[in-house]
Amino acid sequence: MDTTPNTPLRAVALVCTLSPSPTPSSSQLLAEQTMEALAEHGVTGKTIRIADHDVRAGVKTDMGDGDAWPEIRDTVLGSDILILSTPIWLGHPSSIAQRVLERLDAEISETDDEGRMLTYGKVAAVCVVGNEDGAHKVSADLFQGLNDVGFSLPPNAVTYWVGEAMQGTDYQDLDKTPGATAGTTATLAANTAHLARRLKSAPYPPSA
Repeated sequence: MDTTPNTPLRAVALVCTLSPSPTPSSSQLLAEQTMEALAEHGVTGKTIRIADHDVRAGVKTDMGDGDAWPEIRDTVLGSDILILSTPIWLGHPSSIAQRVLERLDAEISETDDEGRMLTYGKVAAVCVVGNEDGAHKVSADLFQGLNDVGFSLPPNAVTYWVGEAMQGTDYQDLDKTPGATAGTTATLAANTAHLARRLKSAPYPPSA
């Protein structure tokens, strides 16, 4: 497929806060800011707060009995870009973020006619928020999982904010977005859109 710098792209942000809507969420806020930054590069899409849906525990594409994951999975597979947004809890990604990775694990056995995972050619990036240390550790955990299940990672594929450890200020409580976070979000968006367009025009080779 030939692409140009204006080739439309689709993205979905899976927000892994533990709180269902309408509870305010810093993870939701940073995901929405990332989607706004992606929009400047011709990317459209939506955010999905996983806690609002009955995503069952498991490692299959469909756990049955009302499992909400199959519909979310269809959205992921219909997108060019996946954003995974999580808070830090006890130095780790949220349990919901881990559940999303566990459900994506099923993609390892889902392949096209040339042996490639259906996630090949899709690009992923990460948003992390918290008022404790651990943004680099959390992004490293998510990067490894996303790469294992077939997503490609651009340079600087994480944007994050962490407040002072052992304090109660959340990202959503700030009067304005810190310049460092805004700049990192802009870089993430530019690099993610760039790589997604390159992969649309030059797919990965068949798997052996």
